[in-house]
Amino acid sequence: MSDGLAGWITTTTGHAPADLNLFERALTHGSQGADNYERLEFLGDRVLGLVMAEWLTELFPVEAEGALSKRLHALVSGAVCADVARSLGVATQLRLGKQARDDGAGDSDNVLGDAMESLIGALYRDAGLSAARDFIRRSWGDRVSRESKAPQHPKSALLEWAAAHKRRAPSYEVTDRSGPDNAPRFTVKARSASSHRRGRAVGRSRKPRRRRRRRCWRSWAEIPLRSFRAQSRNIDRAAKSVSRLRSKRTG
Repeated sequence: MSDGLAGWITTTTGHAPADLNLFERALTHGSQGADNYERLEFLGDRVLGLVMAEWLTELFPVEAEGALSKRLHALVSGAVCADVARSLGVATQLRLGKQARDDGAGDSDNVLGDAMESLIGALYRDAGLSAARDFIRRSWGDRVSRESKAPQHPKSALLEWAAAHKRRAPSYEVTDRSGPDNAPRFTVKARSASSHRRGRAVGRSRKPRRRRRRRCWRSWAEIPLRSFRAQSRNIDRAAKSVSRLRSKRTG
């Protein structure tokens, strides 16, 4: 396994690992009961934020700090990190306990996003900031420049719409929790004060998630996620669905 991992690290990051143990730990989930990726994830999260902030200031030299912050938060989100991890094949190298694997942790946005950050942390420790910067820029690619305008936070967009139309602020509620402890799923409901229509979407893979983000639900949105930390993203998506509907109705 070590030889295979070393080759994968070299091919994926462009750096031959000097300390393979770092990368083994970066890809070890807590369900293994061994040294896991949590500390390297903590480090990698900060390295990713620094590199991304530096990159954004280069790409958008006249954009205000607020707009840059919106871009940054979107690009380092767990969902984007997980998407990058999938594109690199990180899931094939993850070390998971049997129960976690059976529960689908290998395709969890949270697990893949965390593993992506821990991989960055390991690379930073093993090869320094320059190698980490090159790897991040290569891996994120055109995701950084796809949006011509800074993305609007969905909850903020919906709140602004409500204020502009003299409506009360929308309400959000966690309505359900299901799944195993290491991969829980939450359903969050967003409701506009003046509507009683509702919609629901359920999915386990990233493709249904993408379809949910494109779908416009009639003033209610219920979206399941796999982890407690993802509840805020779930609320954001629910808000985004309602916001898109309102824009269509007033457009």
